[in-house]
Amino acid sequence: VQLLESGGGTVQAGGSLTLSCTPSGRSFSTYALGWFRQARGKDREFVACISWDDGSTLYGDSVKGRFAISKDNAENSVTLLLDDLKPEDTAVYYCAADRLGYYVHSVRAGDYDYWGQGTQVTVSS
Repeated sequence: VQLLESGGGTVQAGGSLTLSCTPSGRSFSTYALGWFRQARGKDREFVACISWDDGSTLYGDSVKGRFAISKDNAENSVTLLLDDLKPEDTAVYYCAADRLGYYVHSVRAGDYDYWGQGTQVTVSS
C-alpha cells in the first residue's frame, strides 16, 4: 500500500489549503483513510478520517467546524480542506490508512497501518 500526498504550503492566518491523499496497492473497502499532524516537539495528533466504503467521518476536536474530509470518487483520493487556518495548525500533515477502519474509526496513530511521507503546512500570523 502506498499513500501519495499532495498539497500543503504556507498561508496566512484565516486562509485555506487543500491536502490530497491518493492510495494505491490494493482494494480499500474495509479501510479508513485519515490525517494526522505533528508539530515540532509535540506528539502526533489525530485530525480526521473517512471510511473508504461509506464515507462516514470523524474529526479531532481542535479542527471541528474548520476542516472537512471527503472522498473524491473520480480521482480515487481523499481530500482534506483546511479552512480558517490558525498559526497553531502549523505542522507536518500525514495521510494514514487503517485496514479495519470501516468498522471502527480510530483516533490512535498506532491503529493505522500505512503512512504517507508527510507534507508541511505553515500558517503565518
